[in-house]
Amino acid sequence: MPALREAISAHLGASRGVRCDASQVFVTSGTQSSLELCARTFADAGDTAWIENPGYLGALTAFRAAQLRTVGIPVDASGINPSAVDWHRNKPKLIYITPSHQYPTGTVLDMTRRLAMIANAKAAGALIVEDDYDSEFRYEGPPLPAMQGLSRDAPVIYLGTFSKTMFPALRTGYMVVPLNLVEPLRSVLARMAPHGRVADQLALADFLRCGQFGLHLRRMRRLYHSRRDVLLEALQQEIGEFVTVHGSSAGIHLSLQLREAQLVDTVIAAAALDAGVVVRALSAHATALRPHGWNGLLLGYSQVHEASIAANVHILAGVLRAAMTIVGRSQQGSLV
Repeated sequence: MPALREAISAHLGASRGVRCDASQVFVTSGTQSSLELCARTFADAGDTAWIENPGYLGALTAFRAAQLRTVGIPVDASGINPSAVDWHRNKPKLIYITPSHQYPTGTVLDMTRRLAMIANAKAAGALIVEDDYDSEFRYEGPPLPAMQGLSRDAPVIYLGTFSKTMFPALRTGYMVVPLNLVEPLRSVLARMAPHGRVADQLALADFLRCGQFGLHLRRMRRLYHSRRDVLLEALQQEIGEFVTVHGSSAGIHLSLQLREAQLVDTVIAAAALDAGVVVRALSAHATALRPHGWNGLLLGYSQVHEASIAANVHILAGVLRAAMTIVGRSQQGSLV
């Protein structure tokens, strides 16, 4: 509905520095739907798509379903880091990134790399797909502007969702596309069955316009900030010697990089699940055959009550200590 597209445009301009008007906003049924549209509308079968490695497996699925050639680009502590060889040998048509809070590592793409990515994408004729999935929740430092707004002619398709800020069942996401891509996308959508519930869209538009969405975000930001602080304190007390924390400045998850190379994150995640705690292995988010160097765990905390956090971390600490004991015995045996 036009009212929702106008409300989204106004919100993004004020909160994320996105340069757009309502004509550039397209409402979808969620991020996965947006990714599928990008893959099928702005690339052809056989074209190359870059994905962060480790990265979001939903993007990998969407691009492979569109018969694109996917290339995993390594992520380090400062975000995605393509080399000159990548730009030369694996020239992309689409580049999928999560610069504000990389999924799953939680790293933030620094400004130098953001500007270089935009410049190189222009030179290569590539489109950057910027997934800003949880940027509303930032707890430290100044707000980071979206890459889409860093340049008037930035070749960026900006993706957002209300699944993280509201609730997943709303099934509402959005895309902001450059002006030159508005008509091609409209043409594709005109041949598809319409999606979305009018009443939900009008209610959401009103929620955005009247300021209640902003109030809701502030309440949720305080809640998640508090849960994050409790989690960080528990991690430091229980397992600070075993892990390095990444991505705690924003979002609703953080990652732990295991300092002991002989610990296997998939084994730790399985043992933690057996003990009643759900964590995810970073290695399971590989998007390429080449190794990405992240051996650790993803911890989501948005749905965990503060009273349960310390107990869960204590269980995880027990799992890690047991694994370290096994590693220590193995190392002693090899010395003998």
